[in-house]
Amino acid sequence: MHSHQSCATLKASAKEHMFGRYGSAIGAYLIVTFLTGFATLSVTSLTGNTVSLFGICIHYALLFAVSVFTGLLSSGSAYFYLKIVTGHPAAVSDVFYGFHMDPEKAISIQAWITLLAFLGSLPEYIVLYRMPVRPDPSALAQYGLCMILSGVVALVLDLFYAPAFFLMHDFPQYSARELLAMSRKLMAGNKGRLFYLYLSYLPLLLLGILSCGIALLWVFPYLNAALAEFYMDVITHSKASDH
Repeated sequence: MHSHQSCATLKASAKEHMFGRYGSAIGAYLIVTFLTGFATLSVTSLTGNTVSLFGICIHYALLFAVSVFTGLLSSGSAYFYLKIVTGHPAAVSDVFYGFHMDPEKAISIQAWITLLAFLGSLPEYIVLYRMPVRPDPSALAQYGLCMILSGVVALVLDLFYAPAFFLMHDFPQYSARELLAMSRKLMAGNKGRLFYLYLSYLPLLLLGILSCGIALLWVFPYLNAALAEFYMDVITHSKASDH
């Protein structure tokens, strides 16, 4: 029976597979970051200064739409890193693979995850809307707690749905709903392992921040490769358990 690989083994395998491929990985990371950031900043610059309730609703609706369409890039990134960890040639252009490979499915997966994240952030949005121009410590504390809640919800969703886009490429015959259900099933008993993998990258992320973000160009591709290794490990274990 296949036994799960340790966090150290997954990271070592990711580092080995990434050797000589950081150029493409950094290029892919910059493209995804730029497109996502540009779309978000565009929405913020156009609607972020509104104070009316209708304007604020339009603002968050547009941000929701941007987040949903990033599912196309998430699909392409998953495809890119799956090729890397399975030893296939990967190109920067692979990040656009999601635009022509089941785009509706990628958008549906991302829409569900974004909706749940939005609901988790709703208290934060409400507190922010009601925040006075000169907030007192109590209001700031309340907003801080809501931000923590939003972060916790986002983390929990990631622990449930981290394999979703990898699964989409491995099992193209399944619908978005089936892939989300498969992701939840696959992560049963594995969420703690993934959380530990994330924690192991905190020192590198901190160093990346201290380097004015320059080292993050190496850290995030390395982390994404480790996530692909994690997926390959849990899916292999799942298939072995079924036989």
